[in-house]
Amino acid sequence: MKATWNGEVIAETDDTVVVEGNHYFPKDSLRRDFFSSSDKKTTCHWKGEASYYDINVNGQQNKAAAWYYPNPLKAAAEITGRIAFWRGVKVTP
Repeated sequence: MKATWNGEVIAETDDTVVVEGNHYFPKDSLRRDFFSSSDKKTTCHWKGEASYYDINVNGQQNKAAAWYYPNPLKAAAEITGRIAFWRGVKVTP
């Protein structure tokens, strides 16, 4: 699977976990130079507290376009160490 935004591949792997229709990529599949920490946090009743990354590509920023659960609840243990995308990031085979 590939995650692309603004003309660049920002993550690529053959090992994703699909939860609620979202592909969760291993953290080591990210091109880290495109990611910066975000202050955004949200809470899911069964996954726990999510943290976010901003994506910065070719001088453009996509705020809080990647999320992950640093300490997912037990029911979501399979997404530990994984990141998912939204806000225009395309995930394709």
